[in-house]
Amino acid sequence: MIGALSRFATLMAGDAQADRVVPPTGFTAHLTLFSAAVMTFLAVFALALSLATGRLAERWSSELARSSTLRISAPVEQIAEQTQAALRVLNTTEGVASARALTAEEQRALLAPWFGPDVPVEDLPIPQLIEIIEDAKGYDAAGLRLRLQAEVPGAVLDDHTRWRRPLVRAASRLRMLGLVSILMIGAAMAAMITLAAQAALAANAQVIAVLRLVGARDIYISNAFVRRFTLRALAGAGAGMVLGALAILLLPAAQDEGGFLTGLGFQGWHWLWPLVLPPAAGAVAFVATRNAAQRSLRSMP
Repeated sequence: MIGALSRFATLMAGDAQADRVVPPTGFTAHLTLFSAAVMTFLAVFALALSLATGRLAERWSSELARSSTLRISAPVEQIAEQTQAALRVLNTTEGVASARALTAEEQRALLAPWFGPDVPVEDLPIPQLIEIIEDAKGYDAAGLRLRLQAEVPGAVLDDHTRWRRPLVRAASRLRMLGLVSILMIGAAMAAMITLAAQAALAANAQVIAVLRLVGARDIYISNAFVRRFTLRALAGAGAGMVLGALAILLLPAAQDEGGFLTGLGFQGWHWLWPLVLPPAAGAVAFVATRNAAQRSLRSMP
């Protein structure tokens, strides 16, 4: 490992005479810098998307996993009696940490996003909701439904399982899509840098032929291209990473009413992840240029 790092450091240190083989400006230089900057900029957003959806999946899973709702639908004159009966059943059920009936104000707040803040809850046939919080072990949903069916005919238990699973599955797939996007961005950048390296090698075919005549080995010529293109990719990726991080900073801060759209970004130590992208881009450029140089030099007469 130390030997490989030493060889890499020596390669990056370069040789002034060898560097003259590679044009310092021109189409290939601009293409390498531009592609590395743009791809890294996009990778910052893909990384932010992946991390944000990961947080979202964890939050949805934790918030819904230990909470349930009991809905009591009965005639108005029986609502209070069935509510008390349901609370007695819940308070004697193993695995239920707490159970309470929502107040009229709380139920009005739940309906406000659809019907406005002035919903006359008291005058509408709205079911009574009971919030159930599980303990660490949880309760037997099937057994609780049987007890409620026998003692509280108007009660319907919703343990949020059917809501939780699709949401968590969707967030997990979106996180995977973000990671796949990063890999595809890396592959696209490798393809562009490969094309730029091949174009530079072809444009300097006569110079390479002269170097061979005076005794230069292919590895010497290859290292010059690898070093120049790797440093260009590092510079472009560094600029793209900075611009991407600034763009993420300009996004709206996370808000409960904004949901996922205002939570797209980095939090805490996750801000260190974008710093990984420029070295990763340099590694992609190193491998892509090395392979392109070796293939092109072997094909030259």
